[in-house]
Amino acid sequence: MAEIGKDIAQARYFLENGQLVGIPTETVYGLAGDALNPESVALIFETKNRPSFDPLILHTSSLERVEEFVSDFPENLKKLAHAFWPGPLTLLLPRKPIVPDLVTSGLERVAVRVPKHSLTLTLLESLDFPLAAPSANPFGYISPTAPAHVEAQLGDKIPYILDGGACEVGLESTIVGLEGEEAVIYRLGGLDISEIEKLIGPVNVKDHSSSNPAAPGQLESHYAPRKPFLLGDLEKLVSEKKREGVKFGVLSFAKHFPEIENQMTLSPEANLHEAAKNLFAAMRTLDQSQAEVILAELMPETGLGRAINDRLRRASVK
Repeated sequence: MAEIGKDIAQARYFLENGQLVGIPTETVYGLAGDALNPESVALIFETKNRPSFDPLILHTSSLERVEEFVSDFPENLKKLAHAFWPGPLTLLLPRKPIVPDLVTSGLERVAVRVPKHSLTLTLLESLDFPLAAPSANPFGYISPTAPAHVEAQLGDKIPYILDGGACEVGLESTIVGLEGEEAVIYRLGGLDISEIEKLIGPVNVKDHSSSNPAAPGQLESHYAPRKPFLLGDLEKLVSEKKREGVKFGVLSFAKHFPEIENQMTLSPEANLHEAAKNLFAAMRTLDQSQAEVILAELMPETGLGRAINDRLRRASVK
């Protein structure tokens, strides 16, 4: 099983020797390897059972270091980087040849970000290479937001998990790039669209694709529990499953249902930031419960609610 600890030197040793390490970020825990070493990158895909056409995000310690790996940095995207790095923002930028094809799935742009977590930033500053780090979970399953989640899923496949506590944001990063002069959001995430638009004006939000994604995290079915996950009007779903005699769990925004054993309320105060932080851990708890099916509802379509709803919809895809 993987060792869990706060030893940055230990994590660095494994990474420098081509192995993978679980790392904390403000969004979710990542499965990290040397992004410039194709063998380490291949090991990430193998360990996650991730399809090679789904590109990875490159993590480094500063905006200045990002420029070592990209051939162009348009001014409006650089404006976002100055405002939100370190933070839950990923930018799609033209890559230099130093970035292996496997990282980008052969695409000409690489996804890059500077994560906002003191342990991981210290680790990144100590390395001579950036880290490729998708979420540290089997492909398609619920993303991990605590070290124990990584250990439970990948502990027998990696030697070390850097313990940074629970993730502050709890949703993956927002991915932004350009198509011509137009700013495009390829994945909704932990950075609110309104914050982006305050700086660079209106953006186009892409629907996620089911194959050959242009950016990480665009596949249609993703972030899903193993149990059936039904999304709709909770009052109706609860009544229906009670009539059917099905053992169910409930994932709600703020409402508490009396006399239901397996339920998780994301934010009793109806706070979307709190709901985002709690989402994946709540889904995981219900997936490990005695419930046969999980019932859930959409959040308000404002602020981070849009990103939460994106995850909920993809979790419900059969």
